[in-house]
Amino acid sequence: ANNVTHILGLRAFGSQLLCEQVVGRGLRRMDYTVDPDTGLLTEEYVDVYGVPFSVIPFRGRAPNKPEPMDRPKNHVRALDERALYEIRFPVVEGYAFALERDMIKADVARIEPLHLDPGKYPTAACVKPQVGYQIGTPSQVGGFEVWEQDREAFYDTYHLQTVKFGIAQHIVTALTEGFQDPKIAPKLLAHSRQRLFPQVYRIVDEYVRDKVVNNGCRPQELALAPYMEQVVTRLTHAIEPNDAEGEPPLLPILNRYESIRSTADVDFKTTKPCYATVCSHVNQVVADTQQWEQSAAFRLDQLARDHVIKCYVKNDHLEFTIPYEFEGSKHHYTPDFIAPVRDEPLPLTLIVELKGRETEQDRQKYEAARRWCSAVNNWGRLGRWEFHVCRNRHTVGEELRALIGSIRGGAPATADEVRADIRV
Repeated sequence: ANNVTHILGLRAFGSQLLCEQVVGRGLRRMDYTVDPDTGLLTEEYVDVYGVPFSVIPFRGRAPNKPEPMDRPKNHVRALDERALYEIRFPVVEGYAFALERDMIKADVARIEPLHLDPGKYPTAACVKPQVGYQIGTPSQVGGFEVWEQDREAFYDTYHLQTVKFGIAQHIVTALTEGFQDPKIAPKLLAHSRQRLFPQVYRIVDEYVRDKVVNNGCRPQELALAPYMEQVVTRLTHAIEPNDAEGEPPLLPILNRYESIRSTADVDFKTTKPCYATVCSHVNQVVADTQQWEQSAAFRLDQLARDHVIKCYVKNDHLEFTIPYEFEGSKHHYTPDFIAPVRDEPLPLTLIVELKGRETEQDRQKYEAARRWCSAVNNWGRLGRWEFHVCRNRHTVGEELRALIGSIRGGAPATADEVRADIRV
């Protein structure tokens, strides 16, 4: 918190340094505007109780002067007069994945690709023996022979099909972890895995064939633990119960204390630069970068004035997060913007992410966002949701127009298809 005005010490202070650190919590600068009379920054004050000042040099506020404004300059909040722009969203903590007939599905065309990176995980290394001795003058190069160590022997003995089988096995195990119920007989569990494996393997085979970018690496590089774990997590997030075959659809598990939040809860202060909004329930957009947020807010305001979308809000202090896993750890993804669409028979809301350079963790976030949308759409109480990634801030308006047009015309297009339409 950077707007602390009072500190009350309720514990023993074992060192003078700790006292100084505690007092420093209340002296974080809030305003960097220079005083025109003195040419200096204004003084910062904090009221401190219970902290010994036997050694710390300090100078208190003059008692005959008014209390200074120890507050941030920008107050970001929801405006009552813009209540018609309120946006509501569910608080999702997990997903209810239940199979009754062991039938699954996955739209591989919409799954994020996986890029093999020989720079991050080198495929070969040059080594030099260090045991022995050399006669003559020492040199930087040395007289020992340099050997190249690579994975050619591994490539010759470990086939790509073996990698696919291993990935499919891990996915089947992940899908049936919820079946570890003492009431379920081991034979029934084994039967479920036998029925799931061929379906999962077809999905894995299609993903490896169409979505894995080798970047000059041998396909067997997928056997490396980081790559295999990313494929398993990505496909596990993309696989859903096949409701067309009678399976119950994927549903969200909502927070039992607060299942729905809205933009009306936004109320905080910041010293960061802000951009004023027009068609948003929240009065300002906090600029975390030099241009991205401001440019996106400008384009979204244009779309709202043209009646393409109803309104928008930047996901700042909304507590709108999407759970996901990456490299065995649980995380929460915070998208950039939310934008409801106007004139839809069923309310439609877009989740918009602005991204320049992408990593594999970013792609995992996108897959989790699509899983979130699928579960919330099956739930159906807050309309339909779609996720879109915009990699160029200058084309936010065109991309969202094309995406909304594709949704109204039938099925939503992928992000690559939307960008291809804009280029044409």
